[in-house]
Amino acid sequence: MRWFGPEDPVSLSDIRQSGCTGVVTALHHIAPGEIWTKEEITKRKKIIAGAGMDWAVIESLPVHEDIKRRSGDYKKWIDHYKQSLRNISQSGIPVVVYNFMPILDWVRTDIAFPMPDKSVALRFERLAFIAFDLFLLKRPRAKQEYTDIEKQAAELFFESMTKQGKELLYRNVLLGLPGTKEPFMEKHILEALKTYEGIDAVALKQNLIHFLQEVVPVAEEAGISLAIHPDDPPYPVLGLPRIVSTEKDLTELLHGVPSPANGLCFCTGSLGARSDNDLVGIIQRLGDRVHFLHLRNTRRDHAGNFYEADHLDGDTDMPAVVREIILLMWRKGKSLPMRPDHGHQMLDDMNKSTYPGYSAIGRLRGLAELRGLELGINRSL
Repeated sequence: MRWFGPEDPVSLSDIRQSGCTGVVTALHHIAPGEIWTKEEITKRKKIIAGAGMDWAVIESLPVHEDIKRRSGDYKKWIDHYKQSLRNISQSGIPVVVYNFMPILDWVRTDIAFPMPDKSVALRFERLAFIAFDLFLLKRPRAKQEYTDIEKQAAELFFESMTKQGKELLYRNVLLGLPGTKEPFMEKHILEALKTYEGIDAVALKQNLIHFLQEVVPVAEEAGISLAIHPDDPPYPVLGLPRIVSTEKDLTELLHGVPSPANGLCFCTGSLGARSDNDLVGIIQRLGDRVHFLHLRNTRRDHAGNFYEADHLDGDTDMPAVVREIILLMWRKGKSLPMRPDHGHQMLDDMNKSTYPGYSAIGRLRGLAELRGLELGINRSL
């Protein structure tokens, strides 16, 4: 399971009691771009070992925005990234996850979407997001990027909202990065968006390849597997390009830097939010470069909306995906680290304050279902 550090309401003992042997975490208190020192890495590793588990995967080692834009002090930040990888290598942690999404991480418009069983889930509603972009954030170029029909529908949607509903939508979209308590600020978002003017998907992808050409040799020498997380949601938001959303994107990324150390974090939720992604086929074709797995499910519709479904429900055929993962592990001759992701808030966790999607019981339910599914498929094969 993912753990956000000593201040996470979900404790290491909670995670161990769930049956986990490994922890997925990061040094969230270190600012993006700054070097992860050997001392800080060792300190965190000892805390996890003291709870009877291993630090199995780093999620995430953030990429500084200057690197994504290939501007400012990007060379310095790349050098820092390399040094962090060297320091990590001495700790024996084999997998480092990162993403290349500009400014924002994952985005949702509703962090307490009611489910039929009274639990709550995460949801992305495209019309609500357009209304946020046009009438709350008031991004200067937003009006040029939506159709007249979308703008009219968003205006009607916005006018129908209560003041409280508008404030809630604002807070949900600007939630802040996982592992932090600081929300994004409107002023900072608008300023950051200006720095990406002129950077389209082609340019951003070139910047990603340049970054990987620099850091992958270091990772390879250090025995570290880099795993990029797909875009979430897997299409442009706020006029920002998304370049890790489709199988074509993944293939170009892997071919651009053809090293075993350059790999994927295979997230069934992010990739599964698009109907044109064949998840089983992606594992079959690109599985040799999959280093880590996020297993979660979404239910989507034709309008671009989706919510986090139960792990064994939703549009992704999870039994088929897990079967292919098992066959992949047999072919590779090793186990791949994986974790349940974005569980529903439910039962006693309904009254607790945790980062949305990361309460304990919902993820425990997902973990139990996935573990049973894996065991059953293994036995049947």
